[in-house]
Amino acid sequence: MRTALAILRKDLTLELRTFETLPAMLLFSLSTFVIFHFALNRSTIDGQLAAGVLTVTLLFAALLGVNRLFVAEREQGGFDGFLLAPVDRNGLLIAKASALCLFLVVLELLMVPAFKLLLLGTGLQPGLFAVLALANVGIAVIGTFVSAIAVHTRARDLIAPIIGLPLLIPLLIATARGIGPTFATHAQGVPSKWLLFLALYDLVFALLAYAVFDFLLED
Repeated sequence: MRTALAILRKDLTLELRTFETLPAMLLFSLSTFVIFHFALNRSTIDGQLAAGVLTVTLLFAALLGVNRLFVAEREQGGFDGFLLAPVDRNGLLIAKASALCLFLVVLELLMVPAFKLLLLGTGLQPGLFAVLALANVGIAVIGTFVSAIAVHTRARDLIAPIIGLPLLIPLLIATARGIGPTFATHAQGVPSKWLLFLALYDLVFALLAYAVFDFLLED
């Protein structure tokens, strides 16, 4: 864990100094909401339509973060130094997934109020944040996994979305279906089956990524 914490601290410090990832993710999200606001020609949206807009916006904003996840290690030779260091290599997976998850949390703290202001016609229910928390974990784990696969390829900016999007489709469907009832005119709680599905999906991919990440670094 000390390895993971050291890398996480480095990534967060680097982001605080450069502001390369979070502002881009936030700007993309706000621009998307503005486009939907005028393209749908509706003052407010609710229900499953609102859930779909929020989920799609979160997905593509997250892809910006995924593509930037290993930039410092790739450009500054960090991979070579890490492979030579006598540390657990899965610490890199934990650190990068944690950093991306934190970026998503900060993004949503700013994005969801903007979504409420520009598009949403209902209030915000607590169940929304439970679904988003589970979605963040899944996106962070899968995003780190596919980014590690793509980082050494020439078309890395294309490979990560090509591999990651099919893996994220079940998670995104569950996220949209889970938060849809919270945006309904008569708001309801999140169906427990979607929370269970998201938790199980996160667990399966977390174990898979942990099992094979060491081999990805070797290749």
